Formats: sequence, C-alpha cells, structure tokens
Amino acid sequence: MITIDKFNFSGKKVFVRVDFNVPLNDKFEITDDTRIRAAMPTLKKIIADGGSPIIASHLGRPKGVESKYSLKHILPRVSELLGVDVQFADDCVGESAGVKAAALQPGEALLLENLRFYAEEEGKPRGLADDASEEEKATAKKAIKESQKDFTKKLASYADVYVNDAFGTAHRAHASTALIADYFDADHKMFGFLMQKEIDAVEKIMKDPARPFTAIIGGSKVSSKIDIIENLLSKVNNLIIGGGMAFTFEKAKGGKIGNSLCEDDKLELAKEIMKKAEAAGVNLVLSSDAKAGDSFSNDAKSIIAEANNIPDGYMGLDIGPKGEDEFADVIKASKTILWNGPVGVFEFDNFAHGSQVVAKAIVDATAAGAFSLVGGGDSVACVNKFGYADKVSYVSTGGGALLEFIEGKVLPGIKAIRGY
Repeated sequence: MITIDKFNFSGKKVFVRVDFNVPLNDKFEITDDTRIRAAMPTLKKIIADGGSPIIASHLGRPKGVESKYSLKHILPRVSELLGVDVQFADDCVGESAGVKAAALQPGEALLLENLRFYAEEEGKPRGLADDASEEEKATAKKAIKESQKDFTKKLASYADVYVNDAFGTAHRAHASTALIADYFDADHKMFGFLMQKEIDAVEKIMKDPARPFTAIIGGSKVSSKIDIIENLLSKVNNLIIGGGMAFTFEKAKGGKIGNSLCEDDKLELAKEIMKKAEAAGVNLVLSSDAKAGDSFSNDAKSIIAEANNIPDGYMGLDIGPKGEDEFADVIKASKTILWNGPVGVFEFDNFAHGSQVVAKAIVDATAAGAFSLVGGGDSVACVNKFGYADKVSYVSTGGGALLEFIEGKVLPGIKAIRGY
C-alpha cells in the first residue's frame, strides 16, 4: 500500500475526504477548529507538491439542503489555515462542482458543499412515512443504493487520486469514505497523515503494547462500553472503571449506591465482567470512595463517602481522594495507557477533580516514557480543559470510529484502502 509521504502529487487532482464536522455557534462561527487544523498537513503536502486538493466533508446531520449546515460557513477559516484562497462549489455533484474541479490548476484548492445534503452519501433513504410498509422500505432502500453508485462515480470522476484523512467517519461505509476507493487503483488511493497517525496510534496499543497496559474506561453506562471492555479484557493488565458506570459494578457487588446512576438490567453483566477479569488475570480497579452530591448540579451539597455505602439522597458524581490515589498509582506504573471516558462529571468544576488527577497521572506517566492515547469526545474535552492535550502521546479525533476500532471491528474506511 502506498503512503502519502512517498507520493508526489504534482499535476494531480486529489479527492480528499476530511472531517470538517466542526461546532458552529448561532452566528455560524467556528467554536473549535481542531478538526480543520488536523487535516492541514495532508492538504499542504498536496499543494506543496503542485497538486490540487478537492476537499470534501460533511457537517452536521442535514435531512436535505439546509443552509445552516453549509460548508461555506467554514470556508474563510480553511483558506486562512491553508494559506490559499480556497474556491467553493455550491454543490458536491452538481454542474458547478464538475466545472470548478476540471478547471483547478496546480496549487489551487476547491471545497465542495456538504456531502450529506444528498441521501446518497450515507446510502439511506429519506422522507419515508412513519407507517411505510416493509415493501416500501425495501423499494426505497434499493433505489437509494442504485443512485448511490452514480453519486459515488461522480465524486470519483473529479480526481486522479483519492486520499482519506477522515478517521472520524472511517466506521461508516459511506460513498466518500469507503465506496469511492473502488474507483482508484492501489497506487492512487491512500490514507492522509491524520488517518495514518490515528491507525498507528490505536494499533500500537492494541497489537503490541509495552506493559503494564492500563485502560481507563469511564462514562455513564456500561451498556455503551461493553464491547470495548470485552475486547480489552484479553489485552490489558489493568482496567480502571470510572464514571457513572462504576456504580453498576458497585451495586452488582452488593454495595449501597444511594441515588447514583445504575443500570439495573446490567447487574449480571457487571458480575460477568468481573469474573472474566479475574479469570484473565486483569486487575479491575474501582474507586474505594466517591464524591457524592445531593443533586446533579455543580452547586450540589457534596460529601465524601465509601463508594459502596453512599447515603440515600446522594449520587456519586466523582471519585474521592482515596480513588484518586488508587487510580494515579496504577496509571503512573503503566507503560501503555488508553483513556476513554472521564471518571466524574467533569463539566461541573466541583466534580472535575478526579478526572483532572487521572489526566495529570497520564501526563506524568507519559513524561516517564509511557505511550498514552486519549480518545472519545469527553476524554478529549477533559485534556483540553486541563491544558494537557500536548502532554500525552496522542489525542484521537475519532469518536465513534475510535471506539469501534478498539472494539476490534474492521472499519470500512480503512478496509477500502488497505484491504483489511
């Protein structure tokens, strides 16, 4: 498989799938341009070689053409960061897109309109009535799959080379993230720099981790992380469970958790996970204590309680001081660290300390030579909030794609280029 650093884009038109799905405020101003900046090395390499990038992305989840999701809102920032006056096509497969793509000169760049203005991008029919029959649904699905082929072929026709630099959408078998690759031979399709870095970072920890390997899995629900936990049990030495999901484990062990979040229908699953961890020799770590509040609020009255003995009327919203020490000790002794999910309600400053301690422990371990990967929206927000993003080994932009990759799934966007 050819790599982007070895390819010369001189005189080539390049369809570059990026992930510019950035947050906008009510004035359509970008509030976080991290994803745009992350794609710049790939786009700048193409331009520096004398190539012409045709930039394609989605923004939001439009149900058709919706001006609030237009990529024209981000065009000025893309031009500013790229250092080129990026042209804009007000469609992605319309006449203007084709004309502008054909007229592109070496060193020029074109941004296409939101791919998801078309149902064909995702390959899912839109506008079906809620009471549509199974036959109607099947007919609509068949029709969209047929039109998706034409949509994909049109996108591919603009370029000589295909580059996928959108790891955040790699778990989707969409037209621009997977299907389009079929129109390019092995020497003319490749990952962008960001995509390759994401793949390398995840495979480093999942395939050949330095040990001890510790995963910190947080979040509110066991059910949303079960596949990750199951896959990690055969790979990690230590599994730290934090966040709201920890109280499902505490209750499964017979603890009293007050009003803390708990999935009662997952108690047996929590018991099974603990048994599997023990059988695999995995050190499953839960915080001994909790910082609990009498309401889900930053201003809640708070107490420190044993995690298995939280009074009625209180809910665990963060780990306590004992848990902070327990988690930090395990993390600092680790050589590979994966963090996915905060260990408390970090959005509330009064319940963010546990997550900050975890982040600082990861930073300290990294400084001592460990490889650390932070991924998942909330974890990334944590390290950004505490100013630690540049002090860990890698911060993933992946979101859902990262989670599925850690779960051991084959991602369509990766398979389309390297075959597995």
